[in-house]
Amino acid sequence: LPGVVDRAPAPVTSADDPRAAAFRQLRGRESADVLWAEGPTVVERLFGSGLTVHAVLLTPAAHVGMADRLPLDRAEVLLAEQSVVNEIVGFDLHRGVIAVADRPTPRALTDVVREANRLVVLEGINDFENLGAIARSARALGADGLLLDPTCADPYYRRAVRVSMGEMLHLPVARAPMNEVFAALDLAGFDTWALTPRREATPIDELVRAGVSAKVAIVMGAEGPGLSAGVLGTRRNVRIRQRDDVDSLNVGHATAAA
Repeated sequence: LPGVVDRAPAPVTSADDPRAAAFRQLRGRESADVLWAEGPTVVERLFGSGLTVHAVLLTPAAHVGMADRLPLDRAEVLLAEQSVVNEIVGFDLHRGVIAVADRPTPRALTDVVREANRLVVLEGINDFENLGAIARSARALGADGLLLDPTCADPYYRRAVRVSMGEMLHLPVARAPMNEVFAALDLAGFDTWALTPRREATPIDELVRAGVSAKVAIVMGAEGPGLSAGVLGTRRNVRIRQRDDVDSLNVGHATAAA
């Protein structure tokens, strides 16, 4: 059938095999033109995302564990021993599988806001692992999308996708300047809570007891500096109760708690 390839994996015995050229790109600076999914669960979530998967590189052990879980007839499948896989990608791929796919099409800010009731807004989150952890919690605990300001890291970078366990691919994501984000949220009737460890901020549990709006967006800032003065000065400041002798929560943990 058109668009369907032979399910049998193609054996690769040399890192110089032309069929592995796309994966050799990982030896240098990671391309922003494609999406990389690493690890069994992440690759499985990739196939469930609707994105076009071009190729999958995996070890024999990974193939045995995944052959019945994935529609591998939708992509070229390359099979190589662990040492060859490591040489191809330039690092120890101990999870045994990596795939290359098309990136998600960027979403318009207004579209994401219009379709959501719960949103996570991020300012200055430039650590890929924090970004991935936030996406994983957001997807698991009820958020309908992520809104990123221009200073946030690439949400589709391999490490961010990996730490999110592939959930980044199942969340609508839009990127826009913070003033445009707030204008869209206000127009759509969202309550917007700026999370901060400041003791004068309103405890989040008090707001919950008073009754939560049908539409709520929580705004999270980067590790260390937190949210900018511009955000804290224009949005309701909200804090998570914690012990007084603890400085603050990691932003990923704080997002999950909120």
